[in-house]
Amino acid sequence: MKTQQFRLPEWFSSDLVAGMKRGIEKEGLRMRPDGYAARTPHPADLGSKLTHPYITTDYSENLLELITKPFSSIKEALDMLRELHVLVHRSLGDELMWPLSMPCMTADNDEDIPLADYGTSNIGKLKTLYRSGLGVRYGRKMQTIAGLHYNLSIGDDLFDRWFKHSGDQDFTSFKNDKYLALIRNFKRLTPLVLYLLGASPAVCASFIKGREHHLVPLSDGSCTYYQPHGTSLRMGKLGYTNSVQEDLNIEYNDLNEYIKGLRAAIGTPFKDFSDIGVDDKDGNPIQINDHILQIENEFYSPIRPKQITKSGETPTAALADRGIAYVEFRAIDLDPYSDIGIRVQTACFLEVLAVYCLLLDSPALYKDEEKRLQANIDTVVNHGRNTDLVINTEIGDMYLHDWIVKHLTNMQIIADAFDDHHGGNAYREALAMMQGKATNPEFTLSAQIETDSRRLGSTWALGKLLAKKHQNDLLNHALSQENEAHFAKVAKDSIQEQAYIEQADTLSFYDYIQSYRQ
Repeated sequence: MKTQQFRLPEWFSSDLVAGMKRGIEKEGLRMRPDGYAARTPHPADLGSKLTHPYITTDYSENLLELITKPFSSIKEALDMLRELHVLVHRSLGDELMWPLSMPCMTADNDEDIPLADYGTSNIGKLKTLYRSGLGVRYGRKMQTIAGLHYNLSIGDDLFDRWFKHSGDQDFTSFKNDKYLALIRNFKRLTPLVLYLLGASPAVCASFIKGREHHLVPLSDGSCTYYQPHGTSLRMGKLGYTNSVQEDLNIEYNDLNEYIKGLRAAIGTPFKDFSDIGVDDKDGNPIQINDHILQIENEFYSPIRPKQITKSGETPTAALADRGIAYVEFRAIDLDPYSDIGIRVQTACFLEVLAVYCLLLDSPALYKDEEKRLQANIDTVVNHGRNTDLVINTEIGDMYLHDWIVKHLTNMQIIADAFDDHHGGNAYREALAMMQGKATNPEFTLSAQIETDSRRLGSTWALGKLLAKKHQNDLLNHALSQENEAHFAKVAKDSIQEQAYIEQADTLSFYDYIQSYRQ
């Protein structure tokens, strides 16, 4: 991964970015007016969270997840995401949508954090059971963390032209290999993403109560704890990462090997989880199984290879059958200053980054390098805005900011290609914004959040202020009559579909889960 040698390949032309599709999944925690996470059920007006294609919940009942369709333009994706936010805010009553990734005030007792309830069907109960398993394994507070996933597919025109110049024999295998190359490079560049887009330098005291941590109060007596120079605590040891998964041998050098590694983790018992037991003392299930992973989605990675699944199909089965269709960027904190959690500049930058990762030389990634990369991530999570920070790169130690600037400079020709095709300067402006953050840490989101939290007295005060502002802005946003009718029908249909699923079950959940565990 020699950044000095990056050049666009001779076969590349700007029209090849035309086939790119993007979709967004955005999580957000419902909060009460007093600042505590909501304990109310999912708003009924929003339809069934089991079957609604666009509005559901993530891990906890109060953690909304909004899902757009894939679109040919960023504007279309962001427009739909905004409309989904409008629908949500109309249904919230006196509740607000917390705008930051790390949660607002949470209950001291894990049991007071409600698991997402998907109804009485076996598949619905299984989804809830999976979340129960996450709770007994890692604690429920982790289930209140929110993030944003940016799903991106590269157009086949680009792969077709590249394939013709490659001499390879099988198009699907070629495409899989190139997507995996993109993923490996994204993992190498995750520290860059956390520095530029990280927006969780602080947490409420309630989130870390009873946990070991290295955070300090924002000020004397403050309810906010922060990491000086921190960027994305969500992506550190107080967030999603866990020691159980650190030793998994899941590699991204070959799709079959990736699938094999993931399936092995799903099929391998883990003593700590066996000690918990799969059922409680009364025989009620509390986790799907006692394996390293209950299901494939439990594996956390900052980026995933994805394929659209058919009904009843597992993610790895879909990948094995039809290959990689898109990648899911997962290392993205919510932007609390945006009413929808992401700005157009961030979306433009992620797409430039994706093409850069795709076209940049990408050698195989093995365990030793993974450990070095994880050390870099931990360093940037906790100290990324320190101007003297050094990370260990493929060419030796470098100042973080020099390393970021070098990569951003290399991306310029890709930003030019996007703007040449789409017209305007949106991609160049996005890259220029990131270059400004690279040279001045005070321009980063994490620095802005720290400054504003200190000015207002706490991150909670900042979050509530922004939540109210976003709510007012979104409630003043009108939907077209056509879209109003469409979303009303989708919500109604989702309730009917859930009822149909519940009526169609023939097995008891006990028999269903026993069969599932075998």
